[in-house]
This record gives sequence, structure tokens and C-alpha cells, in this order.
Amino acid sequence: MVSVQQWTGREASALRAALRMSTRAFAEHLGVALRTVAKWESLGAETQPRPDTQAILDTALVRADSAAQARFEATLFPERRSARPADYETWTEDIERAVVCIGRQDFPFASTLLNRWLGSRAPQQMDDKGLYLYGRSLVLLGDLQRDQGAILGPLSARHSYLTARGMFTELDIPRRVAQIELSLAVVQEMSGELESSARHYELLAGDQRLSPRDRARARLWVGTALSKEGDNEYATNAMTAATRAFEDLGEPEDWSVAHQKLALAHRGAGDLKQALHYIDIARTTGTVDSPMQRVRLDTAYGHILLSDAATRNDGLFVLDQAAQVARQYGLSHQLRSIEGIRKGQQG
Repeated sequence: MVSVQQWTGREASALRAALRMSTRAFAEHLGVALRTVAKWESLGAETQPRPDTQAILDTALVRADSAAQARFEATLFPERRSARPADYETWTEDIERAVVCIGRQDFPFASTLLNRWLGSRAPQQMDDKGLYLYGRSLVLLGDLQRDQGAILGPLSARHSYLTARGMFTELDIPRRVAQIELSLAVVQEMSGELESSARHYELLAGDQRLSPRDRARARLWVGTALSKEGDNEYATNAMTAATRAFEDLGEPEDWSVAHQKLALAHRGAGDLKQALHYIDIARTTGTVDSPMQRVRLDTAYGHILLSDAATRNDGLFVLDQAAQVARQYGLSHQLRSIEGIRKGQQG
């Protein structure tokens, strides 16, 4: 961590900016008068705090979190912003840890791992390796935001994905660009743009920039979007084609998820017998290693049970259990889906 031998108004103002505080909040944080902070801001290096205030600023810097300390250093020493090779190794390790955390829905720690880099690095001063890691971190931040239901707005999955797409376009990495476009189509679907997302998925299902697995996932999601629109026949055909592709590719988890989607499409078409058949396959073969997977599977199962008067109470119980897990892990979008299913049945 950078240390300050002699504080002036310049360093004090840099600390306030790094902590992302207003002048009033910074004054309260330090326990000094507002006019003192205003003096630092206006006079900069031409004024020096008193010795006792120097000690207060030392303490505030030490107690700041790592991201704020990095921003402080970057403001005072912009020439140090470019990451060193050792930083790249640590950054890569943190990305790998964030992937695991997001998979487990440990969103707070995943956010900490990502923002310690995103909040302390200036992309415009990075080399290609740094830009690549920054772009990957943004994509993971987008995944985290999407799973939490923050899909639109300045602090959303869509914003993170669009920024990352620009970086990978600049780096000329078409596979990454196409993967982000697939994620953006998911955001479209989640925000209710079903027809647009279906068209987007359809294009990506034949996009050679994507891997065979990602193309099959795009084909599956064509069916997901159309099923929500009520076009269950076309949706079922698309999902069946995706299911065969997953079997050919040897992707058992995707194959199981495809059966879950097929079950919901048959429920939408009013064929509860087939819906139960496919959801039983999904529940038997799928893994529920993460809260998200468990909530999605239970939500689909509860939705199907709720559609039959004979199993309505069982469906309500399963949905209650899914809602409880969704609340526990901050899965806002899934919770809204469960509430929507309940309201739909009440209507």
C-alpha cells in the first residue's frame, strides 16, 4: 500500500475521491470541519493539514479497503496504473475464484474479487493482456448482476456486457464477442423482449464464431423464448433439436436442462402427462450443486404440479421451498418468476 510522508491538500483530496465521498461526508468521516476539507480542495498542494490531522489522514488511508487504496495510488501516481506481470497472475486467479463464487451464488465475495480490479485499473492505459482480463471481469460482473436480477440500467448486466463487448471487439476476439451477444440475448429475454430475443438466439444458433455447445444453447433458448410467447409447437421442435445436439456433444447437464425446458413447453401446450415425463427426467438426471440450479428445477416442477388441481397443494409447497432458497441467495429474478406463477394461477 502506498504511504504518504507529508499530507497536503492534494493528497487529502485524492483520498476523498478514492473513498468516493462528498466533501461533507469526508469531513464527518475524519471528524474535521467542513471548511477544512473545502480548503484542501481549493488550495491543493499549497496547504498542509496540522500534525494531528496528518495522523487522522494516515489512519483513514490504512482503514480504507483495497479498492479505495488502489484508486488513491492511481490518482497520485498514474504512471503505476498499468498492471505488472505479477498482477496479471493474481488477477487471473481472482477471476477463477469469482467463477466458482458466482456458480455457488456467493455474490458478495464474487463482487469483491472483481471490483478490486475493475475499480483500480484504467483500461485506456492497459496493454492487450490487461484489456483481456478487464473484459473477462466485466463479463463475470454482468453474469453476477444478471443472476441477481439487475438487467437494465447503468449498474446492470446489460451495461457490463456492452462495455466488455467493445473491449473484445477492439482486441479482435470474435468468440468472446459472440458469447457476449448470447448473454445480451438472455438479458433481452429476461426483460420481456421475447420476440426480439428469439430472433437473436436464432441468428446465434448458426453463428460459427460460437462453439457447438453455445450454438446448441442458443437453439434451446429460441424454444424458451417462444414457449413464453405461447408458440409451443415451434418451441418444442427447437428444444428437441437442441437436446439431440447436447447428447451428440456429450453434455449431460445441458441435456438435463433441455428436458426441464421441454417439460415447461408441454405444460404450456396443456399436455401435463408429457410435462411430468420430461420434468421427471430432468429431476433424475440433473445436478443441483448450486442454489440457482435447485431453484430453477423446483420452480419448473412446482409450476407443472400447480397446473393440475389434483397436485395443486404439492405445487404450492414446492414453489414455497424454491422461493425460500431464492430469497436466501438474493435471486431476485427467480423470485419474481415464482411470484408471477402464483399470480397467474390465482387469476
